[in-house]
Amino acid sequence: MSETTPAVNTGDTRTLTATRMAHGGEAIARDADGRVVFIRGAYPGDTVTAEVTEVKKRFARAHVHSVEQAGDYRGQQRCPAAAQGAGCCDFGDIDPSKELELKTDVLLGQLSRVVDAETLPTPELIDLTPHRGWRTRVRLGVDEQGRAGTRKLRSHDLVTDVACTQVAEGLLDGVVGPGARTFTPGSEIIVARDGEGKRHIVETRKARRGSRVEKFTEVVEGGGTVTEHADGVEFSFPPTAFWQAHAQAPDAYTSLVRRWLADLETDAKKPVAWDLYGGVGLFVPALGDALGDKAQIFSVDYSKAASGREQEGLADYDVERVNKRVDNAVGNLPAADVVLLDPPRTGAGDKVVELTAQDKPARVIHVGCDPATFTRDAKAWLRAGYAIDRLAVINAFPGTHHFEVIAELTPEFPQSD
Repeated sequence: MSETTPAVNTGDTRTLTATRMAHGGEAIARDADGRVVFIRGAYPGDTVTAEVTEVKKRFARAHVHSVEQAGDYRGQQRCPAAAQGAGCCDFGDIDPSKELELKTDVLLGQLSRVVDAETLPTPELIDLTPHRGWRTRVRLGVDEQGRAGTRKLRSHDLVTDVACTQVAEGLLDGVVGPGARTFTPGSEIIVARDGEGKRHIVETRKARRGSRVEKFTEVVEGGGTVTEHADGVEFSFPPTAFWQAHAQAPDAYTSLVRRWLADLETDAKKPVAWDLYGGVGLFVPALGDALGDKAQIFSVDYSKAASGREQEGLADYDVERVNKRVDNAVGNLPAADVVLLDPPRTGAGDKVVELTAQDKPARVIHVGCDPATFTRDAKAWLRAGYAIDRLAVINAFPGTHHFEVIAELTPEFPQSD
């Protein structure tokens, strides 16, 4: 950076052209001095006037003040809550037909840091529909007046007069907006429509950032148990337990896993599968059917809400529930022929990958919902001697920068850092 270039200060405005997308929903541009600027609200090809919000030695952050010239990715804002500053749909004004392409570029950019991009398989791209009204479960904040709403970006304030367009039609009727009922001030509510079309509303205490509250303090509507159907199986669990947000996601994921495991061969008399971060057991049928009727499946999850009850729909499978943290359980399980892991956004981490790889399972299916932590986990798999054979990018969170990645890995020769 030139010493004669004026310093960049918080509050300054700059006219910038975004060139590519970074992980986390920010576009990348360069200021006149060569400094990288991450711009929230911009897409590649946009020329924007942006206000600087943070300045570091080598980079700055800014948010869009106005769009001077729209690039090819920009469309019309589809979410009225996001238009009022809610943090729900940060991609609410992207062209939906180009959204999956942009997310794939983000993933490949992340992976190129740890593996030669030319050695990666061509990703299978899966765009889940609908792009609006896809979310069947949502957690909302409650303000001091008892009004429920979506939190504003990087704020505790709420948008309470309009609902996010991610949410399925009718799900928030009477919950958000003019004339809506009120709830306990300072609480949070979970609203879910289950697979039988029944709406459930429960109140919980406010969750700490990045954590999940599993106990509810009051059932407002519906009951304490939701019923879902996926992969031909019925599941029942509390509204607070994890379930995929997009209505089409469970069947899309299990269908992909079944297809990828269709060519699996094993000569084990009693094959073993690990279902790590298994939740209610969504992937158990796909694993069991791939390994045959003698297979034993260990489904590991620390969440009592998800794994604490027997699922009658899994009665035909030999499943052992392990209610522990995955990193504390994997070192004590029988060696696996197949491992499927679906960690939270923080990823699995080196310890889980290293312990899992020790017994060299013939096939690993790794599900990730964050490209940065997925890439970190991929690096650990490569270091342990595994290679990515298949890769899928799934637009499971339309209108947001989030997406799902599923990879199939098989053992090869160890690679050095």
